[in-house]
Amino acid sequence: MAIPKLPAGVQDVLPEESRCLDLIAERLRRKFDENGYESVASATLEYFSAYSEIRNALPEERLFKLADLNGRLLVLRPDATLAISRIAATKLSQGQNRLCYFTSKFDLQGGGEISNREILQAGVERLGESGAFSDAQTIAFAIECLKTAGLGDFVIDLGHVGYFKGVLEECGLSSEDGELLRRQINRKDGENAERILKKAGASAAAVNSVLALPALFGGAEVLERARALTQNARAQSAIAHLQEVDSLLSRMGYANYVSYDLGAVRRLSYYSGIVFSGLVRGLGAPVLSGGRYDDLADDFGKHIPAVGFALGLKRILIALERQGNLPARARLDAVIVCEKGAEEVGYREALRLADAGKRVKLLASYYGEADLSQTEAKERFKATRKGVEKL
Repeated sequence: MAIPKLPAGVQDVLPEESRCLDLIAERLRRKFDENGYESVASATLEYFSAYSEIRNALPEERLFKLADLNGRLLVLRPDATLAISRIAATKLSQGQNRLCYFTSKFDLQGGGEISNREILQAGVERLGESGAFSDAQTIAFAIECLKTAGLGDFVIDLGHVGYFKGVLEECGLSSEDGELLRRQINRKDGENAERILKKAGASAAAVNSVLALPALFGGAEVLERARALTQNARAQSAIAHLQEVDSLLSRMGYANYVSYDLGAVRRLSYYSGIVFSGLVRGLGAPVLSGGRYDDLADDFGKHIPAVGFALGLKRILIALERQGNLPARARLDAVIVCEKGAEEVGYREALRLADAGKRVKLLASYYGEADLSQTEAKERFKATRKGVEKL
């Protein structure tokens, strides 16, 4: 029979990759715990309506849909942040909650140069917090998490949806045209962006402000250039907020990790304030993305200001491999090879070493699987009926 293949966009995780992913997750889990984040796990299956009938509905073409025995439409978890917003609004007490998670989300279309339909993530959400210091702390923690994962040569790219929304207010666009324009700006497609603006009757000044967005990237000096492009109050407020966050991050020691890009605009209905991505040289997709989403929990009946980010664990692994910095394989503390008839002797010794916290491997010489001289271990033993002999 033909060997079955996997569907496009999903992969098996083989031992070496699994080992590295486990070590990265272990490092991050410890980091989350040390910084007061509590672990939460959302359901893998939810009702389709939870994501299709809310103001911040996800595009239906990205949802994996299936039906239960009663014919009700379900989806595989398409977004961790939306799921946690639902949990916070419906099941947690009011106030500040700092949550973390390790999970998979499922995206029917995938996305980016590194395209996957099943996306393994770790992330944190700071619920019930607002203000520049909360944003700055979140970005600083994102930097620390990437360092903890082992990455170097990365930058956190910051923007603010309020700036784009403010500039958009001057253009007279419908919400549908605004979303279409956002996509063109993200693609750096000035020609089609200009066509949308002129069709809507936007003024020459408004058109110029929007078309200038793709060039608004670089250091903190970009913020002053952005301020000079528009007098819109919402856009000006966004720039003031970014400058306050920039000042905090500089004083906290993170200036060298931060850049600004006001032309990379996230989905307008989801984020409400600052947005950011973790970019690694030579990788065609961000390893981290996050932002402020103060209105997201409103869809589930409670207003909870919030900010957070997610780390793409497989993307981090690819970046580590390209940087030559994959987690090293830990050597065994001991290997024991049993002769025929000495299996219980070797087993008892292996159990004793394991109970003492040692990494130990037990082999049988007569299976042809044990070459003691070539086994990577700090200590080597041979088990016979007479006992265990150190070699």
